[in-house]
Amino acid sequence: MEQFIIEGGRTLGGTIAPTGNKNAAMPLLAAALLTDQKVVLRNVPDIGDVRTVVELLTDLGVSITPTGDHELTVCAQNITRTQLRLDLTQRARGSITIAGPLLARCGRAVVPRPGGDKIGRRRVDTHLQAFEALGADVHVNDVYDLRAPRGLRGADIFLDERSVTATENAIMASVLASGETVIRNAAAEPHVQELCRFLNALGGDIDGIGSDVLTIRGVKSLGGGTHTIGPDYLEVGSFISLAAVTNSPIRITDARPQDMRFPLMVFRRLGVEVEIEGEDIVVPQFQKLEIVPDIGDAIPTISDMPWPGFPADLMSLAIVVATQARGTVLFFEKMYEQRMYWLDRLIEMGARIISCDPHRAVIVGPSRLHGERVASPDIRAGMALILASLCACGQSIISNVGQIDRGHERIDERLRSLGASIERRTASGE
Repeated sequence: MEQFIIEGGRTLGGTIAPTGNKNAAMPLLAAALLTDQKVVLRNVPDIGDVRTVVELLTDLGVSITPTGDHELTVCAQNITRTQLRLDLTQRARGSITIAGPLLARCGRAVVPRPGGDKIGRRRVDTHLQAFEALGADVHVNDVYDLRAPRGLRGADIFLDERSVTATENAIMASVLASGETVIRNAAAEPHVQELCRFLNALGGDIDGIGSDVLTIRGVKSLGGGTHTIGPDYLEVGSFISLAAVTNSPIRITDARPQDMRFPLMVFRRLGVEVEIEGEDIVVPQFQKLEIVPDIGDAIPTISDMPWPGFPADLMSLAIVVATQARGTVLFFEKMYEQRMYWLDRLIEMGARIISCDPHRAVIVGPSRLHGERVASPDIRAGMALILASLCACGQSIISNVGQIDRGHERIDERLRSLGASIERRTASGE
């Protein structure tokens, strides 16, 4: 098992770019199942979760060839099986997005229960209800056995939660269905919008992109095409947080500021101001880092919300920023009942945090953090622990960094380019 050895307390600086959006790459790769023509995907992040999806698709008979730097050519001309491998689906939650296109293309999909981050119950009911609405027979035992031998048909679907992956599965299942499908209460995250635009470029017919109501008129077939994956706004948020807690001037290039409007509002409440220069976000040095109270000097609350609200995946990073800001703030994480458990590690490092319940925590700052031995429980908390270690005094050792590698490409190398003292080594090297 690999570890990160981090010496904290250094001021960083320089320019860094986000990789392609992990949460866009996985459904876009899955969507290539919907056509027998070649699809070229560019700016594909070289990370663990994407490699898992590539393995899953290759096992189904899909040809996937690296044809350039961060570029994959995908051809699903011959699909040889319709059951996903259990050992691979347990690695990545995003494997569930293969179900919709495989069902639409082949009339059958057998999908083991997906794995991914252990942050609480992550239900798939919404996915299965959407498939049933489109005419599929759904059998649930040790696996999800989906059957539509006569094809899928359009339907008016109201999702019982605004789930990103359920919305993506419903979109991909509908694009080749006969007739018109309306998906209501749809998620509208940037990667959902990107999937819709990609499918339209291949010949799909999707209206309402960016809203919570999507209208999909089924087509008989899709063609091939080329698509460049957009930047990962979660990495953009990570680098803004990094600059703030290490008092470092950092320029984030190709940051797509229009996707960061609500996150930037939250960072502003934590006393972080940025400058927008075209597609770049510049974080100046010497941030105020002071919590902005609500009217009447009331303690503010930062809550996660469906897009365009504050993303749940940025909560961990914002909490680390709050530990370095003067004032008190309540964080309310509504989606996952285990996502706040990692705060014990931050408390061990010296953060002043009151854990109210599995969903709420009060942070009182600023706190002087010190180096500790900690383990990364998931992708987002792992990145947050890196930030905490970089602003802490002394040395930190973060184990289980494979969790971080699932979502961040060569993060240690990229942070060293900014001046960070972070090294990777195996645990046996101690």
